[in-house]
Amino acid sequence: MVKYIFVTGGVLSSVGKGIVTSSVGKMLQFRGFSVTAIKIDPYVNVDAGTMNPYIHGEIFVTDDGGETDLDLGWYERFLDINLSKENNVTTGQVYQTVIEKERRGDFLGKCVQIIPHITDEIKRRIRMVAKKSGANVVLTECGGTVGDIEGLPFLEAIRQMRLEEGYENTLYIHVALVPILDVTSEMKTKPLQHSVNELRRIGIQPDIIVSRSAKMITNEALEKIALFGTIPKEAVFCSYNVSTIYKVPLILDEQGMGDYICKRLGLIPKQINVGEIEKWRSFVNALENCKYDIRVALVGKYTGLIDSYVSMNEAFKHAGAACSTKVIIDFIEAERFEKSPEKINDLKEYDGIFVPYGFGPRGTAGKMMAIQYARENNIPFLGICYGFQLAVVEFARNACGLENANSTEIDENTPHPVIDLMPEQHQTMYKGATMRLGAHKIIVKEGTLAHKLYGSTEIYERHRHRYEVNPEYVEILEKHGLIFSGRSPDGRRMEILELPDKFFFFASQFHGEFKSRPGKPSPEYYGFVKACLERKLNRGE
Repeated sequence: MVKYIFVTGGVLSSVGKGIVTSSVGKMLQFRGFSVTAIKIDPYVNVDAGTMNPYIHGEIFVTDDGGETDLDLGWYERFLDINLSKENNVTTGQVYQTVIEKERRGDFLGKCVQIIPHITDEIKRRIRMVAKKSGANVVLTECGGTVGDIEGLPFLEAIRQMRLEEGYENTLYIHVALVPILDVTSEMKTKPLQHSVNELRRIGIQPDIIVSRSAKMITNEALEKIALFGTIPKEAVFCSYNVSTIYKVPLILDEQGMGDYICKRLGLIPKQINVGEIEKWRSFVNALENCKYDIRVALVGKYTGLIDSYVSMNEAFKHAGAACSTKVIIDFIEAERFEKSPEKINDLKEYDGIFVPYGFGPRGTAGKMMAIQYARENNIPFLGICYGFQLAVVEFARNACGLENANSTEIDENTPHPVIDLMPEQHQTMYKGATMRLGAHKIIVKEGTLAHKLYGSTEIYERHRHRYEVNPEYVEILEKHGLIFSGRSPDGRRMEILELPDKFFFFASQFHGEFKSRPGKPSPEYYGFVKACLERKLNRGE
């Protein structure tokens, strides 16, 4: 029988449910069990693709082209598995499916209601993922906070699953904040108690409570949580602040959470995978004990919310650990250079310049100023997606002499549309899920930096874009020294660019960060971090 674990959150959002969910999965993997993970998002959007990163953080892209919640990125990084768009369930998807069935007459004249029709669709989706994955354990994280009106149908669905799947096959984990008062340094469990009571009101009694706190909870607080949560003390755990989130599975396992979950679900570990545990611990140690450090300037347009770049931040950590280097990222708003051009010289203090993804014209001039500064001052540069496209525009203007060259996304009337809308996008009416998405094959040219980094002539990387390098300008760009070292199999789409006469100047149309994992860093991020470190050491810093 497949086992189902449901993770809910209380007191406030962003309490750490995603990391706890990922950590539970990791502890089960340590014990030889196969797992998969689902993120439930109660918002009415069909997916995260149409949302501004400032609204909901980064949009994570799966191999099959799903534009999903950023928590799927955490699941993939922790569990080292590739998930599908089906692993992200939203209110929009559920209601869209139910309404389509109603329009077809599938309900045979019945009155369509939240219960059973909406809750049945939610349960169907969870079970479908379980069946397709073949996993021993299915982890389902319910987004939002207990008490949110939009989350009620999902909580009702997982309540019903206890009745249908059985007590021995279902487990509820509740993650809630335990604040510490600054004045008295007291740990206050009352918010958590209220959160548990709200969950009970809905009909769910948690089997495990994970208190989220700045430091390990006291025994007094633990006993109080167990008493008012109506669970044994052995079922209370604490996810406290640590130097790196990758340490969370280890600290929870040390508290006995992994063993308790197995006991509660009747899971008999096949064999403790000591090698995997040590590999994970070794990665954590590498992050905590870096020999070197570098400073990277991230020049973007969503720098007010670090979660807008969460996969990129983690890819830098993975690459840094592989180079025994702590990567210190300074988030710089691109418009800063547009308003005060003299501030572009601040970039000379950095070991590398990174220009990430983005959409629309805002901040593009500032990004191109940063790219030009990196190119002309031979500072290691990495560009991703929009950073790749803007590197082409900057090179066309300042190296090829194509005056006012631009992307038609920025200027529809540019005389030199070096970046243009992909032909198949011209007839697109809807914005949602219509970009070039997911994993696509790329042919890498031998003898290039890209070939050296990837060690292969064929790679698969994930994409999310509507615009591309205009094929009509490839010849003139390459004539002036730009090399497109990665292309689509038909040779039409440019995927990777580099400047061989520079210390490190590299950009990709794809998002290498989406496939970066602990111990398996993205090659382009690894190459960039290594180049930044080498340049710093060569300068004797």
